[in-house]
Amino acid sequence: MFNRTDVKRQSFSVGWPALWWLSYAFFCYLMLEITLQYIPAQNDVAFLRIKQDVAHYWYYLPAFFIHAYTAVLVLPAGFTQFSGRLRRKFPLLHRRMGYLYVGTVLLAAGPTGLIIGIHANGGWSSQLAFCLLAALWLIFTGLAWQRARQKSWAAHRRWMLRSFALALSAITLRAWKYVLVALFHPHPMDVYRWVAWLGWVLNLAVVEIFIYYQSRKLS
Repeated sequence: MFNRTDVKRQSFSVGWPALWWLSYAFFCYLMLEITLQYIPAQNDVAFLRIKQDVAHYWYYLPAFFIHAYTAVLVLPAGFTQFSGRLRRKFPLLHRRMGYLYVGTVLLAAGPTGLIIGIHANGGWSSQLAFCLLAALWLIFTGLAWQRARQKSWAAHRRWMLRSFALALSAITLRAWKYVLVALFHPHPMDVYRWVAWLGWVLNLAVVEIFIYYQSRKLS
């Protein structure tokens, strides 16, 4: 028979992952809503209203729209890569979603993110932050793909974790923006400079700590 403690533990083990899935699905939905603002493609809506100084460059708008339309695929595709249950029960789905994630990052979202980063608001600090984000995203994803081809699964998982930590900056950047504005009411451009770094550096730090402790457990 189960005692009350067993029932509570079982409820917690079932409820906590479900809460994470629902929260993540909600944020993916919010990102989709942001993307839908740019359909059909126009150069004077939402974020692009403050980018008129660079919108005339022949490459900027194509890069922006490619990034907006493809980056939204990265969040659901990447999240499927870390479910052990899904990987065991649906290995083909795991591989196909992995291909979708890697292909989207390496061929579309990553390179266009680098182009957009060159013209980021906030001066050299923001530009450096976003360019580093895009470059590391490409490198980590490429290394994850390479390790998978080599069947080095432990290394593949570590690089995918790092890559996905950077992908999550699409969410955490906006979350930090709301927190900073609510607490400190800074100048909008100062907020942009801060979140350009906070949006991904802390994500990567958390993942590195997680990888470190996981490796210690296995050693």
